[in-house]
Amino acid sequence: MKISVRNLEPTKAKLTITIDQEEFEPYLDTARKEIAEQITVPGFRKGHVPGKLVDQRVGFGAVAGEAVNKAIPDFYSQALQTKEIRPMAQPEIEVVELPQNADDDTKLKFTATVERRPDFELPDLDGMTIEVEKAEITDEDVNNRLEALRQRFATLVGVDRPAQNGDFVNIDLDAQIDGESVDSQEGISYEIGSGTMLDGLDEALEGLSAGEETSFESTLEGGEHEGEKALVKVKVNSVKAEELPELDDDFAQEASEFDTLDELKDEIKKNIESDALGMQATKARDAFIARIEEGLEIPAPKGVKEHMIEQQLQSMGTDKDKATADQKKEAEEAVDKLLEDQMVLDALAEKMDVEVSQSDVFNFLASIAQQYGMDPNQFIQAIMRNGQIGSAVEEVARSKGLLAGMRAVSFTVDGEPLDLSEFLGSDEAEAEAAVDDNESVAAAAAAAAVADSLNASNEENA
Repeated sequence: MKISVRNLEPTKAKLTITIDQEEFEPYLDTARKEIAEQITVPGFRKGHVPGKLVDQRVGFGAVAGEAVNKAIPDFYSQALQTKEIRPMAQPEIEVVELPQNADDDTKLKFTATVERRPDFELPDLDGMTIEVEKAEITDEDVNNRLEALRQRFATLVGVDRPAQNGDFVNIDLDAQIDGESVDSQEGISYEIGSGTMLDGLDEALEGLSAGEETSFESTLEGGEHEGEKALVKVKVNSVKAEELPELDDDFAQEASEFDTLDELKDEIKKNIESDALGMQATKARDAFIARIEEGLEIPAPKGVKEHMIEQQLQSMGTDKDKATADQKKEAEEAVDKLLEDQMVLDALAEKMDVEVSQSDVFNFLASIAQQYGMDPNQFIQAIMRNGQIGSAVEEVARSKGLLAGMRAVSFTVDGEPLDLSEFLGSDEAEAEAAVDDNESVAAAAAAAAVADSLNASNEENA
């Protein structure tokens, strides 16, 4: 096999691959055998038709076509490895030359134009020390979490006063267009200030007491008159305020297994400290990635970037033709960051010589299946049918490379060593750790899309 490479751009290469006749011949023989299983030739059993007769019966062009379909992916993959080209998209293949008959000594020649990861050098990790911003814990953090717990045990108490923001009211609504009622509802419970119903409702309700009513104009958000302006009449049936329990020992006993409020506060502080360690690990991860990307200028493959921007805009609820300039800028910035991180982590995985096992990938996909409440085996089979297993392999490799890279450097906080062994684990535990907390990555997003599709299909068939 002869390979020549022409770099069209820093992120695009054109490979010209020429296959010697003896390398292509096994593919021709395999194609003849497969075709022989499908045709009937008098005097020969199926599958035992000589190759020359197969060529005569179906034509050498049909045989060569089958052989090319299987040969090109193999030789293309070999060429990528030989020339150390990391593709980031599917190639554009063009067959340039092909033997026309069994005696033709013309070599198979094809080109593959592919967007590739550009060349760049990662910094040496040996002796690298990274300072990490400290995750501070304050009394306010404890009070905020205690207040959230207190909210869970709040009760609603009727009040004899005008309604105000935060109150819960029971209301009747009647929407009218040109004096005719088009939608009415009674006995609706609503929290003033939540903004979960009609525009203008919050402002209309504030200051009303039980038994009082008013009207306001709003745009209907559902039904056959959706989007139309209407006069909405609202009547308040009752007003209730949220009453919070006293922060004392009785509350601690009701809300937890502790006997005193001080004990409950101590437990809350311990939980926050545990969370803070996780935040510290996240800060260390971000600082590590920022450090190895420092000074790098990595061009993004244009076609890949354009496709990802379209996907990003769709996730934002719009498309490239309707998106505003601000939306396009936001999508482009997000994609630039995602692509840079992916390329750097791919290179880091290679630098750290990580290996991805089948169990690594299956564990990764099983974790996503669990989040969606799906059978892991069914989900993994769906991923394989959708051709997305490669993305999962890449993402697991990135995660393992990131962990290995972080274990190779030192982290400090305020000049003191930061121990992240609880989060980074060891080389032996790497496979398990690699599949944790990957909901935001591209591979998981692709897998999650399959889960959504399967769930939707199940609902339609229900």
